[in-house]
Order: sequence, then structure tokens, then C-alpha cells
Amino acid sequence: MRADVRQVADGTYLVHGSNTNWVILSEGDAVTLVDTGYPGDRALLLDSLTQVGGAPEAVAAVLVTHAHNDHLGSAEYLRAAHGTPVYLHEAEVPHARRDFLHQVSVGQVLANGWRPGVLPWAVHALRSGGTRHVPVTAPEPFPAPGALDLPGRPVPVPTPGHTLGHCAFHLPATGVVISGDALVSGHATARITGPQLLPDMFHHERTRAVASLAAFEALDADVLLPGHGPAHHGPVRDAARRARERAA
Repeated sequence: MRADVRQVADGTYLVHGSNTNWVILSEGDAVTLVDTGYPGDRALLLDSLTQVGGAPEAVAAVLVTHAHNDHLGSAEYLRAAHGTPVYLHEAEVPHARRDFLHQVSVGQVLANGWRPGVLPWAVHALRSGGTRHVPVTAPEPFPAPGALDLPGRPVPVPTPGHTLGHCAFHLPATGVVISGDALVSGHATARITGPQLLPDMFHHERTRAVASLAAFEALDADVLLPGHGPAHHGPVRDAARRARERAA
């Protein structure tokens, strides 16, 4: 099983898993992994590391944009098997421990089952571990403000709304933004392509999700790597404005 790995900048790779993306930032023999896909994506995750010359034991840290199962999937595996630290925004740490769960419910999915793509997406999510219990035993908040001392030097950018502690990452040196689910370019349940918010049922607080687009409008970057959909090229501030227009 081969992962779809695409280099978008020096040492920066977008990986398309099964309906969800993750990002690898490499520097010498070490890598930073941003998100980990579904629990069922583990073989693809490990293959993606191999393709960029990395290995599970070379992952300096896992950064998690938010603690939904399709992004958290193998974080605890890497932490338990290799001692890899797992970092999130402090407001998302208890979510990763599963002190609570803010995720689309079965009832919401059924209520939206008439929409194109929702039922096939739901079947895939179930098969890939979307409802599996995969807490991180010892998640940690970011160790310091500003750029993290990790491969890629990612800068956390709080973007709450999709979840309470959702966080994007800015890579100033390469002009890249890793947006997680706060700003995407497509989704299996979406009827449009290009910059957009996810459908409403996926957001914990849609109003805050819309407001968080302002954080992207303030960033100097021209490549967007979303949690869902292809890489988007062009000013990220324009992509955020387009998503805001569509949300209205």
C-alpha cells in the first residue's frame, strides 16, 4: 500500500491519506509530523515516512491540529512505541485525552444522510476507525510560544471553532500554512471545490470557525495545505476571504 506523497516546498510534504491529509516536515534525518490520519491509515502513514527518507523513530514530534479521529489516528501509537511527544494547543489537550469528545454525532450524520456524499463518507469513516477510541495518554501543550524548535520551525496559529483548541501552523521560511480543518479545499461531503469551511455539521462552533478565518487573512503565505482536499496555491489571505464569502 503506497501513500500519495507530494513535495510542495523544501522539506515539506503533503500526504493524501484516505479522505484526510497529513504533513511531513523533514530536516536531515529528523521529521515533524503534523496530524496522522485515521487509525486505519497507519500503513499509509508509515509508508509516507519511508518515502521521504524518514522512519517512525525519527519523528521528533507529532503536532495535532485537532483531536478528531481522522487526524489523531496514530498519535498514541507513535507516543507509546517510540516515545514521540504529541503536542496540541492547550485547549485541545483534554480533547486528545478524551476527557470529552466534540465530534459529529451519529444522529447528525443520519440527519444529513440525504446530502450527496454523506453516507459513502460515513461508511468509509467507520471502516477507517472514525469511531474508535484512540485517546493520547499523555498529550502536551506546545512547549513555548512562537516558532517550535522542531524540523520546519512551525509557528502555531490558534484557529478555534471547528474544535475548541483547533490550531493551524505557519511555516514562514517556505510560505506555507498547514490549516487542518479550519480552512479546507474540498471534502467527500462537500459539493464545491476550492477554499471553504467544512459543512456545518462538522464544526463544534461554526460562528467561531468563521471568525478564525481572520487568522489566515493575517498570514504571509502562498501555499495552503489543508486537512482535506488538494494543496491550494495562491495567497492564503485570499483563500480565507473566499471561504468567508462562501460561508456567508
